[in-house]
Amino acid sequence: MTTPSAPLTFTRGPAMANRMMLAPLTNLQSNPDGTLSDDEIRWLTMRAQGGMGLVMTAAAHVQRQGQGFPGQLGIWSDDHLPRLTELADAIRAGGALSSVQLHHAGIRSPKDLIGEAPQGPFADEATGSRALTTAEVEHLRDDFIAAAVRAQRAGFDGVEIHGAHGYVLAQFLDADNNQRTDGYGGDFAGRARIIREVIDGVRAATRPDFQLGLRLSPERFGIRMAEALELAQSVMTGGQLDYLDMSLWDCFKTPEEPEFADKPLIHHFTALERGNTRLGVAGKIMDAAKVQACLDAGADFVLIGRGAILHHDFAARVLADPTFASTPTPVTRAHLAAEGLGDAFLNYMATWKGFVEG
Repeated sequence: MTTPSAPLTFTRGPAMANRMMLAPLTNLQSNPDGTLSDDEIRWLTMRAQGGMGLVMTAAAHVQRQGQGFPGQLGIWSDDHLPRLTELADAIRAGGALSSVQLHHAGIRSPKDLIGEAPQGPFADEATGSRALTTAEVEHLRDDFIAAAVRAQRAGFDGVEIHGAHGYVLAQFLDADNNQRTDGYGGDFAGRARIIREVIDGVRAATRPDFQLGLRLSPERFGIRMAEALELAQSVMTGGQLDYLDMSLWDCFKTPEEPEFADKPLIHHFTALERGNTRLGVAGKIMDAAKVQACLDAGADFVLIGRGAILHHDFAARVLADPTFASTPTPVTRAHLAAEGLGDAFLNYMATWKGFVEG
């Protein structure tokens, strides 16, 4: 039986000390120019000190106009490097591996935030977005790659490409709306093309021991379950990734599509061939029992979100106590402040139904 305390090796780079990774969590704590704030560095460093095998940043936008929300971390300029370097050093000193999640909001970039019409693979009347030209798609791909190189320069162990949750790369996968005819849309191969090109480009542009992950989600936003499974297996067996992070909303829920409702989401993905790629899952993992259940179901590691917000030392507690469970919500603002959340993050969590008292 694989336990949460078992180390996890990757094809490239150092091993994780255990099977728990901090999920990339929106926290709204970066400065308006995209540089890291003291609050955000403190929040992430505490999770490294609290026992996480790998600490991943929140989604970091790779183009200025790809910003998805206020207070978002940026990695589109060398101006971001000094504080990113400081963070990478602090995470390493805390005992964890480090990764930057690379992101672009696409049509979900708020117009009033970025000061122009949002851009994505297709025009969208609801958001006022316009379709990227082919040259702009190629520029977007290259900016994901440049951001990975920037993360390497800052001293991170790797990056994760955000291809989930209806942001720009997932928008390309949208079977309902991406009908581009330039090779980046239409059939499944065309819609998945930019993700494959970003993966290949990052691998070619970074050093041999730089770790590369990809986040996918299997439902919503025009994603078809059959295509999600096909893409997941393809990238895992392709040899370019070190890990695939499947964001499942709830690991043990059944899929929404009736033809796949015979078993929980996690079992669909752990049944896939994965070559040497490690498979992680995220989705409502709040206690030691659920961590173990995911590993028993065949996952190589788990990504912890809300549990790590509630407890900076969630990982250490799980390792010490197989009966550990996160404190029930709602919790006080004082509790979260003591766990390293700054005011901006606290205010954001207060918008989550039932999470913060009052």
